[in-house]
Amino acid sequence: MQNIHLEPLGNGVKVYVSDSYHFSTDTILLADFSKPRGSKKCVDLGTGCGTIPLLWCRQNKSLDITAVEIQPDACTLAQKSVDYNGLNDNIKILNSDLKALRGRLKFGYFDTVVCNPPYKIGGGGITNPDSAKQIARHETECTLDDICESASRLLQFGGRFFICQRPERLADVTESMKKYDLEPKTLRLVQQRISKAPKLFLLEGRRGGRRGFLNIMPTLLIEDESGQFSREMTEIYGSYKTGCDLNRSPASITPERKDKI
Repeated sequence: MQNIHLEPLGNGVKVYVSDSYHFSTDTILLADFSKPRGSKKCVDLGTGCGTIPLLWCRQNKSLDITAVEIQPDACTLAQKSVDYNGLNDNIKILNSDLKALRGRLKFGYFDTVVCNPPYKIGGGGITNPDSAKQIARHETECTLDDICESASRLLQFGGRFFICQRPERLADVTESMKKYDLEPKTLRLVQQRISKAPKLFLLEGRRGGRRGFLNIMPTLLIEDESGQFSREMTEIYGSYKTGCDLNRSPASITPERKDKI
């Protein structure tokens, strides 16, 4: 791993990142959309460098989180962050394929499962020669069905599953969720500015939820009319990256985080 360094996440929490394992704006949005409240048992599937569990723990130290990751180097980096932040009582790093969790994690036990998945179908688009980045971007190690099946098995009845994806894959995600008894309940679109089409969606599903009602939240705008971060984006970033100058334009901050877009 090259260029390993600490990135501040706010409230004194920091994450180790590298050229191959880092996080995106999408990661921050998904962590905010899915953040568990109170004492919850949680799983992050495909945790990468462990950013989502760390963001969750900035203000909630009552969480019990298992962060699952198939790549050993990413697990090493994530564990380094857990150790640095003194969060070993809250976050456990599990080096495992999410398709092979039987006997390693309790099924029907967890309150919350989250996943920031690969955005591109396996074999689609230009693949990255960096194997770590290819796994993060393309469905080479798991499919949407694999993710939803794993989440469904892990969640207790009524448990919540959160995912983000590209809008063009909304039908794929909802179809896969329903296939594994995860009823879509809350949807939010994300777009850079009001004049642009959405680039991302955030979706919550409930294990065993009743069919029929889908709550569609107002669209989240990254920028306001002046090209600066919108008020809501500023609130979401909050204390994230205390060294980040939120007066800079979003275009000067956001792209360096977009390892998947």
